[in-house]
Amino acid sequence: MFESDELKQFFGKCSTAGNGDFKKALSVFVQGLGLEFLRVIQDEIIRLKVVDTRLLLSSFHIKDNGNAELSEGGLTVEVGTNVEYAKYVNDGHWTCGKGEAMRFVPGRVTTDASGKITSFEYDPSAKSGMMLKQKWVEGRHFWESGIKIMEKMIPGLLEAKIQQWMDNYF
Repeated sequence: MFESDELKQFFGKCSTAGNGDFKKALSVFVQGLGLEFLRVIQDEIIRLKVVDTRLLLSSFHIKDNGNAELSEGGLTVEVGTNVEYAKYVNDGHWTCGKGEAMRFVPGRVTTDASGKITSFEYDPSAKSGMMLKQKWVEGRHFWESGIKIMEKMIPGLLEAKIQQWMDNYF
């Protein structure tokens, strides 16, 4: 048997949840998922030894003001980068353009005692550099790896969050 006070309390909680509190909480949760995805992508870039510099690693961000946005009834958060070469590093690329057998890339080259290149730092203003032969550079697929990791994490995160919401609102 339900007491009328219990029903009033239950409907009051439903009303509170429906008046924006829950929507705000859901927006914060989606924003947190975006931040977690950023962390996972950065971890994958490090784990896969994708870059020698921190430019790509630090370039990933949540779009604009970082707020989760409502779009067609669902919450979305956009994660991306403004580094143009990120797609090439992720997907793979040819070292030279169409019709080119070789191309010069300006920068600073470091070699070991035998003359083997140990590191290269791109510098468009450098007078030195290296010649690249046409070849395919396999992509590191850090983006897809990050998505797979998040797909495994989200059900557990969502289950815990739903339980927390149920405890808070009901």
